[in-house]
Amino acid sequence: EVQLVESGGGLVQPGGSLRLSCAASGFTFSIYAMTWVRQAPGKGLEWVSTISSGGGSTTYADSVKGRFTISRDNAKNTLSLQMNSLKPEDTAVYYCGRAGSNYRGQGTQVTVSS
Repeated sequence: EVQLVESGGGLVQPGGSLRLSCAASGFTFSIYAMTWVRQAPGKGLEWVSTISSGGGSTTYADSVKGRFTISRDNAKNTLSLQMNSLKPEDTAVYYCGRAGSNYRGQGTQVTVSS
């Protein structure tokens, strides 16, 4: 059974940083590209970033480019998202997912507010 469990969310002031983690199990993590998506209150899902299976290729939404960094540790089956220079508009529930599938975790809330 595919399981994805996000953690690391919380309340942070504008300009602050957070690091999200996603623990994956139930599938061969190292052969799949992985993504982060988010859903702001009252809005649909927004793609944030994707990383290739080996970690050598990353892509970002324009809204987070230069501020967020996606990474993975295939030895530990974990996916991460380092978020810097956070803005109020980054407030959302963040989900990790297996690229090209509907598999997602339960999400972790990120709130950026003073």
